[in-house]
Amino acid sequence: MKNRISILGDGGWGTTLAILLCRKGLDVTLWSISKGYALYLDKKRINKKFLPGVSIPHSIRIISNLREALDFQDIIILAVPSQYARRVLRKIRLLHILKPDTVLVSATKGIELGTLKRMSQLVHEELGSIKFAVISGPTIAHEVARGIPTTAVIASCDKGLRKNLQSIFMNERFRIYTNDDVIGVELGGSLKNVIAIACGISDGLGFGTNTKAALLSRGMVEISRLGAMMGAKVSTFSGISGLGDLVTTCISPYSRNRFVGEQIGKGKSLREITTHMQMVAEGIPTTKSAYALSFKYKLDMPITKEVYHVLYKNKSPLKAVRDLMTRERREE
Repeated sequence: MKNRISILGDGGWGTTLAILLCRKGLDVTLWSISKGYALYLDKKRINKKFLPGVSIPHSIRIISNLREALDFQDIIILAVPSQYARRVLRKIRLLHILKPDTVLVSATKGIELGTLKRMSQLVHEELGSIKFAVISGPTIAHEVARGIPTTAVIASCDKGLRKNLQSIFMNERFRIYTNDDVIGVELGGSLKNVIAIACGISDGLGFGTNTKAALLSRGMVEISRLGAMMGAKVSTFSGISGLGDLVTTCISPYSRNRFVGEQIGKGKSLREITTHMQMVAEGIPTTKSAYALSFKYKLDMPITKEVYHVLYKNKSPLKAVRDLMTRERREE
């Protein structure tokens, strides 16, 4: 596989992947939707909004022209927020410049509102039978960018493709595993953000590790049951892109989704919180999608249900906790 890579999205994770791949000697382009911010990044070489304190190598080309970002690229990494993904993919399709052997790797964790579709479904709807893979796992951007040992998973239905991508992404501090369960890896990375908001609410209310353990374990049950109904392998959710990502997102001080929940637990409104956030918390729209999926598949997902009502129906977090704790008795 050749080495020309474009990363679409200048957020913390997109910037981190650009730095990681550049350090391996690859030809990397970072695309920003904002011309002004692309110029700023190109000049200052610090992503002050999304990855402060980490230098961006000068060999990374930073541009805002999408056509230029896609010209002659072998690998495209989609690292934009999930609710903007279709818009970017549609722009790519309308440009008609992708090579037949172009590979698209999704680094986006989320489910599209309304359609309830995963990123792989959006990619194939907009770009047809393009070679596709997804990268996911417990990958806090600040830690990866600083070389802290991290593991992740690359999933693809194409064994040769996922092995090639494994070689491209992996280094001595960033260990990559491969998986053929695209659905499971995508859902694990998306749905864990809902549980992270729940854990944040618990933190904001001043609850302890017992509460968080309950949310983590029962949250994994909800994720696994929904995943199985949607065609994923249940075993995937006990791996790096499932349990690993869930635990990290629920405990990390860098987790945006846990932070949102914590602020809600402390009494702030969702509007107040998001107005002052630079980065997108994917769990907010994913909660709405996950709640809709629970109805679609006729599944009982009590934690997801309560998070949805707290975020979108102004339910008191304490009332949500009481309703969870006093549900009908049952076997585990």
